[in-house]
Amino acid sequence: MRFNGILRGKRSAPVDAWIDDAIDSDLIPIMRLARVLRRDIDAVNNAIELPWSNGQAEGQINRLKTLKRAMYGRAGLELLKARMLPHLHTK
Repeated sequence: MRFNGILRGKRSAPVDAWIDDAIDSDLIPIMRLARVLRRDIDAVNNAIELPWSNGQAEGQINRLKTLKRAMYGRAGLELLKARMLPHLHTK
């Protein structure tokens, strides 16, 4: 809950203290998360403080990969294009 509060508060200053406390805890998954966060603390700080997100791009990539997996071995390139780019084939 404390880490969630740090993320929602948009201030990265408390992250270092949270990481120290998490590493000293008895909760193995939390300890592992804290160690990974410590490895790239600059990226963590930027993710907390900066307003940019790549969520839209990741969502499109996820959609395309899902379609590709669903179509694997079932159809040729033309049908795959028709499913991935429906707005181009609606004429």
